[in-house]
Amino acid sequence: MGATRDAAEIARGRGVRVARLRAIKADIVAHGGHVTLSAEDVAARHRLSSRYVRKLFESEGTSLSDFMLRQRLVRAHRMLGDISHAGSSITAIAYEAGFNDLSYFNRAFRRRYDATPSDVRAALARSLRAATDEGKP
Repeated sequence: MGATRDAAEIARGRGVRVARLRAIKADIVAHGGHVTLSAEDVAARHRLSSRYVRKLFESEGTSLSDFMLRQRLVRAHRMLGDISHAGSSITAIAYEAGFNDLSYFNRAFRRRYDATPSDVRAALARSLRAATDEGKP
């Protein structure tokens, strides 16, 4: 028993949409640190309309802007907890992660992680001190 022609077309269309959405998400993850990244930029790179890109995200129950915000927050959190960024200020990390408004970054970060960027930075410092103390005789 095979799918009807209509069902096969619908399935094929979903497959294309899913593949496009995956490619767009990968693109955003790769370029998510750019403050100026917009729906229009993403759409142009994928030769799609910005409305279609937004509809792809809406079909998953989210929005393009929410996805981009989550990716920027993940990047900032990772950088705050990374020893190679220990010398960078929280402001510099926020800007590098794609935020151009520090107070918005702090609010969004706290909402997402239930902790402040300073809390994450302090946890890194504590773990570094503990690791150093373990190495002492």
